[in-house]
Amino acid sequence: TLCGDWDIEDVVAHLVAAASLNQRQWVRSMLGARFRPDVHNRRRAAEHRGRTPAETLDRFRAVVDSTTAPSNHTPAYLGEVVVHAQDIRRPLGLTRSPSVAALTPVADFYAQRDFAVNSRTHVAGLELRADDGSFAAGSGPAVTGSTLALVMTMAGRAAYLDELDGPGVPVLRDRLAATA
Repeated sequence: TLCGDWDIEDVVAHLVAAASLNQRQWVRSMLGARFRPDVHNRRRAAEHRGRTPAETLDRFRAVVDSTTAPSNHTPAYLGEVVVHAQDIRRPLGLTRSPSVAALTPVADFYAQRDFAVNSRTHVAGLELRADDGSFAAGSGPAVTGSTLALVMTMAGRAAYLDELDGPGVPVLRDRLAATA
């Protein structure tokens, strides 16, 4: 996957965890991980991973309609689903993409704050413009591309950098390389 060392089953287990933790449980887990998201995510994914890939998939299916989330920020949770779906799809050559209408609130959210990822930090001082929709944010050297490529790059996925254009792309590339 595009998710570091995680395989598909790890990513699916992470999504199960995200759909299973309310805000109080999430805070308690983060405290236990000493506010290290990587430790928190590893622990929760291990907790929600099944004994077999089929069991992990069954657990995912059981939470697909869940409205439980660690945050009341709908775009944040939508971003989790969108980004991790692409983390799985792209390496497998599955080209289906979410709609621009679904991606735009995620792009707006990511450009405005660091939440699960350092998205705002990645794009600080850059002007982002989607060439397939209405998303635009920031000022500085321009970065243009599809809303999906902008969302995935804000989420730290360097695999999407080649789909972007503009004088701000080298700056963004350097920032993502520094956090890899």
